[in-house]
Amino acid sequence: MSDTQSHSAAFVRTETLPQLPPPVAERGAIKWIREKLFATIPNAILTLVSLYVIFSVLSGVLPWIFNGVWNAGSLSECREILQGTSGACFAVLTERWPQLIFGLAYPSEEYWRPGLAFIMLFFAAAPVMFFDLPRKMLIFTALFPFIAFWLIWGGTILAPIVALIGFVGGYYVYQRFVTNSFAAGFFGGVVAAVVIWSIGGALIPEGASDSAMLVAVPSRDLGGFMLNLMLGVTCVSLSVPLGIVLALGRQSSMPLIKWICVVFIEFIRGVPLITLLFVASVMLAYFFPPESTVDLFLRVVIMITMFSAAYIAEVIRGGLAALPKGQYEAGDSLGLDYAQSMRLIILPQALKISIPGIVNIAVGLFKDTTLVSVISMFDIVGMIRGPILSSSDWIGVYWELLGFAALLFFITCYGISQYSQWLERRLATDHR
Repeated sequence: MSDTQSHSAAFVRTETLPQLPPPVAERGAIKWIREKLFATIPNAILTLVSLYVIFSVLSGVLPWIFNGVWNAGSLSECREILQGTSGACFAVLTERWPQLIFGLAYPSEEYWRPGLAFIMLFFAAAPVMFFDLPRKMLIFTALFPFIAFWLIWGGTILAPIVALIGFVGGYYVYQRFVTNSFAAGFFGGVVAAVVIWSIGGALIPEGASDSAMLVAVPSRDLGGFMLNLMLGVTCVSLSVPLGIVLALGRQSSMPLIKWICVVFIEFIRGVPLITLLFVASVMLAYFFPPESTVDLFLRVVIMITMFSAAYIAEVIRGGLAALPKGQYEAGDSLGLDYAQSMRLIILPQALKISIPGIVNIAVGLFKDTTLVSVISMFDIVGMIRGPILSSSDWIGVYWELLGFAALLFFITCYGISQYSQWLERRLATDHR
């Protein structure tokens, strides 16, 4: 074969060429900006308008924040320090932060008690919110409400112990009777708990003291953002199980149970929350024995819990209605009773579907706790509108105080929202 014929043979590469990086316009930040902000002419116009609005807002807000005064005794001193320049008077937060967080009358030397209860809340909620943690931690979760009550309100430790015994007794009765009927087990447990609490309350002498007694703090001395957190956590924790009971009762085949739940849900949903709060403040005490003195905090918790439970019941009822009939028949085919079928098959699926609605109600409920300021309970908004702004030193300081309150509520609500999104992804609520 000649040299010409040998050089005319096709060359076959034995290894692949190295991959070239994509064009600059098809990667990184440039690609994201081109696709998300300037994909079309209308999008480009909206992006430029939005950037101009953001720049206009930040150009006025950022100097006001960065020039803020943190150390001053009054608004007039802030203005003297600023000397006519634009700047916030954050000194009101520096001076009045205990009132914003703990209220006006809570003893300053006892601030460690609600602070400790707040830290313990995360450890108590962790095994309920995250499934990978050891189940033994649920013991602390069950004990936390009684420990937190004793820490925040103080007094003798016998009161939370009696309350704990009442819950244990009620749960024991519920377990004994629930196999026959869920309604019989539930109401039997409630009656047993009330009887134990009544007997225990009568046995504890008035003014009893013990070695583990803390300084008693009445509910009227609670306030600030601590009060909002207490109402939010307590009412959400109570309204979810009550909403489940109402949703199951509305679907019950027993006419009396069904219509009681229907009337309760429809009546509560048709009344504004602020009306219920006025009822709690003025009228609810008339439904209790004349000699009893029902704490205002307890009355407000009852009304807010009833309000949110009615809405949660409808959300859960939607989740129950979304399940196919075969899921209900599955429990019957396995020989499960009503309580076992609901606990093991129906409710896990219905609650998974209802997560977005429940979280939406929880966030709205937490923000609605500021309405208690209209019935003379000094939450963070009540503290701002009342003792702080009525002081001659801080008249006219609005943005700093309301912005601080908005920041606290945003952090809390945003955290709840992010957890719900994580929970939806974890439980795969889209039924893939």
